[in-house]
Amino acid sequence: MSPITTVIAEGGWPGPLAAGICIAALPWLKRESSLARSIVIAAGVVLMWRYIFWRWTVSLPPLGLSPDWIAGVIFVVTESLALFGSMLTLFFLTRVRSRTRDVEANMGWLTAHEVPPLIDVFICTYNEEEAILERTIIGALAMDYPNFRLWVLDDGRRPWLDALCGRVGCGYITRKDNAHAKAGNINNGLTYVALLAKPPDYISILDADFVPMPNFLTRAMTLFRDENVGIVQTPQHFANPDPMQSNLSLAMVWPDEQRYFFDVVMAAKDAWGAAFCCGTSSIVRFTPLMRIGGFPTDSVTEDYLLTLRLRQIGFQTVYLNERLSLGLAPEGLKEYIVQRSRWCLGFVQIFMGSSGPFRFGNGLCIFDRIILVETFLHWSAAYSYRLLGLIIPIAYLLLGIEAVHADLQDTLLHYLPYLVVQMALTAWLSEWRVLPIINDLSQMLAATDIVKSVYRGLTKPKGQKFKVTAKGGDRSKMMVQFPLLAIFMTYLVLTVAGVCFAFVLDQTSSLRESASLALFWSWYNIIVLTLACIVCIEQPRKRKSERFDALDVAQFLDGAQSHSCRIKNISVGGMCLHGPSPAAVGTELHLVLAKTNLRATVVRSSTREFAVEIADSFEARAAMIRVVYSGRHDSSIGKIEPLRVVVGLAKRVFR
Repeated sequence: MSPITTVIAEGGWPGPLAAGICIAALPWLKRESSLARSIVIAAGVVLMWRYIFWRWTVSLPPLGLSPDWIAGVIFVVTESLALFGSMLTLFFLTRVRSRTRDVEANMGWLTAHEVPPLIDVFICTYNEEEAILERTIIGALAMDYPNFRLWVLDDGRRPWLDALCGRVGCGYITRKDNAHAKAGNINNGLTYVALLAKPPDYISILDADFVPMPNFLTRAMTLFRDENVGIVQTPQHFANPDPMQSNLSLAMVWPDEQRYFFDVVMAAKDAWGAAFCCGTSSIVRFTPLMRIGGFPTDSVTEDYLLTLRLRQIGFQTVYLNERLSLGLAPEGLKEYIVQRSRWCLGFVQIFMGSSGPFRFGNGLCIFDRIILVETFLHWSAAYSYRLLGLIIPIAYLLLGIEAVHADLQDTLLHYLPYLVVQMALTAWLSEWRVLPIINDLSQMLAATDIVKSVYRGLTKPKGQKFKVTAKGGDRSKMMVQFPLLAIFMTYLVLTVAGVCFAFVLDQTSSLRESASLALFWSWYNIIVLTLACIVCIEQPRKRKSERFDALDVAQFLDGAQSHSCRIKNISVGGMCLHGPSPAAVGTELHLVLAKTNLRATVVRSSTREFAVEIADSFEARAAMIRVVYSGRHDSSIGKIEPLRVVVGLAKRVFR
């Protein structure tokens, strides 16, 4: 047995032992049980701080102003802050709450109103294309709540949008400038509706690309039975894959990145009374909103700050984890990074402002303050740690800077059991929504821009501009994000060069145990960086509108006869149906779907299925939008199977 193998065997045994315990115990524990969650999380936290104690007491380089010691201190401080933030997150994950039962219990209260409370629904838009807005407006008008008004708040001042609103019968509000971006646009709308003969009791916010389901307002409104509730927030679900799903060909086996946040994290924070507004797909009580002067304008993430300002006057935010709207995830990697950088910048502005966690006397409860600290550490320390995780092994292998002064056996004894348990408990708590390589990849993609945004927010918290996440546009051709690709390729080349230099050219270096640690670390980075480079090569998207699995039946009329066919999947522009086609390709058919007569053309046919394209008219699109976004159709990922994710990644890498 080689010396390295002996070291791994002697130092690595706690890792497999911890894995075995997790595999044996976790499937038998009830994920909904706070006691079970607390026990599992406590075990993870104990191992976490065992590891951190070892990092501070054993693995630092010798004290002195040497490059080793400076790099080591920077790295261990960043790592400790990141793990402290992770510990705070785990604390909140000990409990979760579902308010679906509250909705059912309160439904009678809402329906008992002779005239339900009036809701003004605001669709906020700046530069989105007509197809996106048409979908949102028509879907919103189809909501089944009996007392609402729909307003389009147009910060782009577009005549065609004014005409569209007039055609469908909803209000149109614009203004002369774009002061304070989205928050200013909403406040302009608030000023307008406040002066009407009948001001609203509530307002609802929809982003331009978020189509509400028919029961969105009805379900969410029931939670306002509690007079202390100021905001009801619902999750953001997406009709399209995000850049990681599409560019890694994982759309069929891996959910969008936001599912962990909305399905797990927000449900946990709601259990502690610390849920917060996420902007779109929310409802806000009008009177307290006007009492605080409308939406805050001192952060580019006005939604989170709105929760804090309402908290300061005694109103809470609650979270209803039900799929009640569908929007568009960022379609490109550039847009993905712009969105997350804006979230980061806006949060740092809040952290540094009057509603920050260390501004005592501002009316925030202890949990709000803890969450502000936790989220700040997520944006600052966690992403900085991800970048340092790339730089530290390169610095050691190429420059000889040893930031982690430890042998392989000792490292395995302290790091491996913590890592195994941390991965297992996170996967268990999230129902496999968080997997190691995928999670690290999602952070790495935006890490450089996130760290820049943290710096901007700390050094100049005021006067930052709101950057809109672009939606729509032509995605039919392959695009390469060369600036990002250059960054990841540089890291990748330096990592590979470091491995080659230390283990091929410099034989004395490869004999040291610390080099073995750097080797394992570098190979992991090579895997993640390779995937990051692949994500930068954006795959073309041929479909004009997203498809959803369907269970409906369509009827095709042929004179006095009709043919019923079960729908396989459906989009605004057409559908795929089971069975042989009733006519040849190119034939125009009349079909009845949800009591609506439509003209369609057969565009594809086989013995098992056929596809039709719906005639492109405003009336036909409106009918299809109401059907597609009725809430009956869903293409989301159900049970996540990690093996299928691994196979999918392998196929994408080696194809």
